Amino acid sequence: MTPSLVAALALFAFVASITPGPNNMMLLASGANFGFRRSVPHMLGVSVGFGPMVVAVGWGLGGLFALAPWLYDVLRWAGAAYMVYLAWRIATAEGLKAGAADGEPMTFLQAAAFQWVNPKAWAMALGAVTAYAPTAGYVFNVVAVAVIFTLINGPCVASWAGFGQGLRRFLDRPTALRTFNIAMALLLLASLIPFFMELGGKASAIASSR
Repeated sequence: MTPSLVAALALFAFVASITPGPNNMMLLASGANFGFRRSVPHMLGVSVGFGPMVVAVGWGLGGLFALAPWLYDVLRWAGAAYMVYLAWRIATAEGLKAGAADGEPMTFLQAAAFQWVNPKAWAMALGAVTAYAPTAGYVFNVVAVAVIFTLINGPCVASWAGFGQGLRRFLDRPTALRTFNIAMALLLLASLIPFFMELGGKASAIASSR
């Protein structure tokens, strides 16, 4: 992998990691509700969990989806359903002041597992491998892509949790916190719009072909 390709990959990783998406919306809400320190396992789960997905896609999972596209569709539907559930969890969260019994931040394993049903994470992994992993030394290059993405993704997702932490002083009233959580839940649901638009396009294509 040449230095210019590494630089291009780093830029792609930064833009993909820092822009709003399911992970960042949930970390923003977690930072606001539970604080930065309690959200650290969630952050680490996002960054560390994404690396194995990149390797899996590069080493054959992408080929499996090409042979059986329905598997990818099933995974995406499962991810969409889980994101709706997470949006409900965020909208009904009571925050740290209400006590741990009313809600807990996402754990490391939960955040790592979520990457496998996160539509944006799949798009990032597929894009990174296909565009930035040269065929010469392919196995090593896929690992390099995963490592670079993980290193850049970490500070990016941490910044969202930190921003949420900074908002806590403005959310000390229950009404303000509830409004914020509902807004975060709606933004998380909004991240599913491209998924449903794509489904609508497929449905229209099928209808027009009949």
